[in-house]
Amino acid sequence: MSGGANSLWLTEWLTSAMDLRPGMRILDLGCGRGASSVFLHNEFDVEVWSTDLWFGADDRRRRIVDAGAADAVFPVHADARALPFAADFFDAVVSVDSFPYYGTDDLYLGYLARFVAPGGQIGIAGAGLSADFTTVPDHLAPWWEPSMACLHTAAWWREHWARGGVVDIELADTMPEGWTFWRDWQLEVSPDNAVEIDAIIADAGRHLGYVRAVARRRPEVVLDEPITTIPTYYERHPVFRSDPVDRL
Repeated sequence: MSGGANSLWLTEWLTSAMDLRPGMRILDLGCGRGASSVFLHNEFDVEVWSTDLWFGADDRRRRIVDAGAADAVFPVHADARALPFAADFFDAVVSVDSFPYYGTDDLYLGYLARFVAPGGQIGIAGAGLSADFTTVPDHLAPWWEPSMACLHTAAWWREHWARGGVVDIELADTMPEGWTFWRDWQLEVSPDNAVEIDAIIADAGRHLGYVRAVARRRPEVVLDEPITTIPTYYERHPVFRSDPVDRL
């Protein structure tokens, strides 16, 4: 998968449904090279922890400095499943075109919510499905690969998040005519990517598009602590009932 559309288009679409205010601490999770992080700071006057695993923090730091945002955008190299932050540290989490790679885990939302203050928002946006299917349609087969099974509809995300009872879902929807933005972005940045472009055009929004979801952490819910180790101790005892104690 190419990664879909321009991250700034998706960030603007997502944040139009969020309540971001000056001075907030924001986790930009799976931020790539950091364009979305700079956008968040510039548009909302927030502090941003620009966090990604695939792209290193050093180059991202240089881009942040060049953008004049070094005092408020902080690059972090980390796995989304092993975040180095304190509980309740962030006012909100934003994740653009990365969440399906790790967030389909049934336990992940509960893990992530620990880093958001009670009542804080979690918002995701990116490539997804406008309609589900169980068998890959013929017109998508030349482009489709097994890892794309992580793509889901907005309705799927709503149900997925609601099941755990950790958040209140405020929004889950599909971008109108989102497939055209996907097509136009590919034509602009990767015009030789004929397989994907042909699949998008042939699909014409029947299955492919952009989805977003926004939820708010429930203040009354007590979140499970992550299990990192299990305390154990050794007590000397017979291996078999018939073994005398003095054989140990």
